[in-house]
Amino acid sequence: MWREPHVQGLSGVGRRRWFCDDGGQDSTRGAGVTSSLLRPRGRVRTGPAPSVAAGGTEPTAILDWQHPRVTALVDAVRSGVSGQGADRSAALLRAAHGRIAASVRPVYSVRDDRPVSSVLRLGRGSCSQRLALLEAVARAVGVPTRVRGLLLDGAFWYPRFPRLRPLVPDQVVLAWPEFRLGPAGRADGWLSASELFGEAEESASRSTGGFSNDGAETLFEALSRTPLDWDGTASCPAGGGCDLSGHVLADLGRFDSRDDLFDRHGQTLCGTARLVAEPLLGRRSAGAGGSADRTR
Repeated sequence: MWREPHVQGLSGVGRRRWFCDDGGQDSTRGAGVTSSLLRPRGRVRTGPAPSVAAGGTEPTAILDWQHPRVTALVDAVRSGVSGQGADRSAALLRAAHGRIAASVRPVYSVRDDRPVSSVLRLGRGSCSQRLALLEAVARAVGVPTRVRGLLLDGAFWYPRFPRLRPLVPDQVVLAWPEFRLGPAGRADGWLSASELFGEAEESASRSTGGFSNDGAETLFEALSRTPLDWDGTASCPAGGGCDLSGHVLADLGRFDSRDDLFDRHGQTLCGTARLVAEPLLGRRSAGAGGSADRTR
């Protein structure tokens, strides 16, 4: 059920806005305000998931890697990578990351369930959608993937929405990919997306600065440059900004696919909010000069 309350706008002028009727409230966090009004109703986001996630290589509704657009991307990446075994697989995924970063324009899409073939067709995608595309490439070349569900504080996105803070969701569901590349790096063979570019300690030593979630660089681009550590375990340089654990509200556990994560915990916004927001944000650049408050 939907209702349309009269609320006080950012400039003090009364405005009207739609929101999900789930009993949500605006919540104060630090110096700003985030909103639970657009969150899916009936979802209790606690973790972790009770079962062990084995991951897999099968296509899913989101990771539709058998689509010709995706297989064409895979073929293009394969042609430029040599070697064999786990080292070649890791090199291939790093190459795929670079190609995706160069060819899929970063935007603020709110459709986490969009099939990756559609992301390629549009030529634009959110950080989540481009991470899904990287997962699809991995599955297409036989590398099993799974995701770790993280519930992040919406205040992490304040730098990108400086004048729209009351509309920033108080909770953001992030599907953080992991790739099974054999024994390298970990006893069970699983590497997080950031670890594709080196172990956390190695990446920290190569970092040219931390991640601030502002400006041209999104989480997706930052993967190749600096460690992104959600657990507070990386050896970050002083002031490096690679320790993002302070933004984690809950660890939702690991899931065989991002489809399973979103089936259980929902996407960040409720369905009608996504329907309204996607035409406005789905084309808005998250790259250079792409703050969502700005008119382009």
